Amino acid sequence: MGNKKMNQSDEPDLLIKGVLEENVVRITEMSAIGELSSRGYGVKEDKGLILTLYEGLNLLDRKMLEVENEEGENVDFQSLLAVYRSVDEGGWVKYLSYRDLRSRGYVVREGFGRGIDFRVYERGTYGKNAAKHLIFSAQEGKPVAAKELSNALVQCQRLKKELVLAVINRRGEIVYYSVGEIRF
Repeated sequence: MGNKKMNQSDEPDLLIKGVLEENVVRITEMSAIGELSSRGYGVKEDKGLILTLYEGLNLLDRKMLEVENEEGENVDFQSLLAVYRSVDEGGWVKYLSYRDLRSRGYVVREGFGRGIDFRVYERGTYGKNAAKHLIFSAQEGKPVAAKELSNALVQCQRLKKELVLAVINRRGEIVYYSVGEIRF
């Protein structure tokens, strides 16, 4: 890694090495762990920092991460995406939402399940305040059960958070909708 540091805008001026282990990317280099963790990436464990597959894809796409499998072979973007899609059929849609939110300067963390894909922290608030927005990702033309969306909204209301529906169109563009109430 050398003496390079990540600058405030997360410009790709450092290269981190990671290992694909099952369905996560593990980072063991101590200086990289601190840099990434302070910016809301991964979860610290005793053996390093664990990145989700969408975090790994984002950093790999931005040329900040090199990923190898456990045999030491290089894992490219398409191969890592194939792994993600094998464990989550909606992986591509979630990755696109994650990438878009990160590119806008938000810290994005894993959601709470039940349709909530991500927690989004306002700029400059990660580590200081709780996330205000919860993201439910959907793909244009692919039906979402009203009950699933309703359950996500109820969960958000219980947590006093705003539910945001991220709809990805066929060109990969994302439109965000605030969901306040669902009437049947």
